[in-house]
Parts: sequence; C-alpha cells; structure tokens
Amino acid sequence: VQLLALFQPRVRAADGPAVFRAADFSPVTAAKPARAGEVLMVRARNLGPTRPELLPPGSRPFKADPVEMVNSPVGVTVNGKEVEVINQVGWPGTYDLYRVDFRVPSGLPPGMATIQLTAAWIPSPEFKIPVQ
Repeated sequence: VQLLALFQPRVRAADGPAVFRAADFSPVTAAKPARAGEVLMVRARNLGPTRPELLPPGSRPFKADPVEMVNSPVGVTVNGKEVEVINQVGWPGTYDLYRVDFRVPSGLPPGMATIQLTAAWIPSPEFKIPVQ
C-alpha cells in the first residue's frame, strides 16, 4: 500500500480563492468570514494516489462515480489544533486537484485563522482565512 505523498501538499490559490463553503461553494472572504461549525472546502494539490484504483495522480482524470478517496492520511489543523476532516477526494474531472472538507472549530478568536493541511504526514505551507 502506498501511503507517502511524493510532494508537499499545496493549497491552490493562484487563480482565485482556495477556501469555500461546502454548503454553497461561496468563497470565504473578509466580507463573508468562516463561522464556527461551518464545513469548509479547500482546493489542494499533491495529496497523492487515490483509491480504489491506486493510480498515480495525473495518469487520468479523477472519476465522479465512485468518488476517489485520497489513499494517504489527510489532516487539517486550525491555529495548530487538529480538526475534523469530512472529505478527502480527487476532484472529479481533474488530474491533480483534490477537495478536502473540514469543520471550523468553535472557540476561535475573530480575525485570521491559520490553516495547514497534511498528506502522509507532510505539511503544506500555512495559509490564513478570516473567521468570526
């Protein structure tokens, strides 16, 4: 079983927002910050192979039916604390774009929260999102 991602995970932000509300796909912005208990979705790269087929990323687009789960362990921290990861799948129709859904924890101070993904225990660069 292949567990290790070959590259550092990256949150995709070059072409726009990388963090959205899972409920309606609206971006998390300073005008519409994330709230406690809300499920957010992150677009990421370099999370490694998916199952059930365990093909390397880029060999073909990810399927929608069935969705392809990331094979390596994926984690999310908010302000340094692990949070609930709800979804970790290859984004259907893409070659190396993944969807990671997580729940915003309660008790965050208003302002900017620091988020970090891990795939196969390899951390991504940190990024920040507004919270209220």
